[in-house]
Amino acid sequence: MAKIVVNLALRRLSFYVRNQPLGDYPVAIGKPETPTPSGTYQVTNKIVNPGGILGSRWLGLSIPTDAGPYGIHGTPHPWTIGKAISNGCIRMYNDNVEAIFPLTPVGTTVEIVSCAAAPGEKHPAPGARKHVVRSGDTLWRLSRQYGLSLDELLRANPGVDPLRLMPGQELVIP
Repeated sequence: MAKIVVNLALRRLSFYVRNQPLGDYPVAIGKPETPTPSGTYQVTNKIVNPGGILGSRWLGLSIPTDAGPYGIHGTPHPWTIGKAISNGCIRMYNDNVEAIFPLTPVGTTVEIVSCAAAPGEKHPAPGARKHVVRSGDTLWRLSRQYGLSLDELLRANPGVDPLRLMPGQELVIP
């Protein structure tokens, strides 16, 4: 059985089959005005060559919305990968989405996490304090603001690059 984990903080999509990692891919995510929603969803439909901004493949997601469908899809604009630039969808390089597409049946679980926990690690409990990174934030400044050591902040956010915080990124505050 396949599973997809999208880590918004790291802008990475991890693909698993029978709990074994098969691939880890860079992605583009929603911009701060139209963020990609965290949660656990399922793949609801698949389309080959959907056209336009959707690139070569579309994996529709069960995210409830009035704003239109969300999905994981390719892009004709590869320079957008790694950025928070979409209207909420998850963009991949076309060759990457083509690699996972045939291995992803309708009904596949897609877990979208907003913290920097690595796949397979326990994610923060609901209600845990979070900080949404703003322009100019640094881990040092946030450690002082919350009365934490830099080490405590880094342990609570494994995988975060302390030199590259991105506006809109969520950090766990222990």
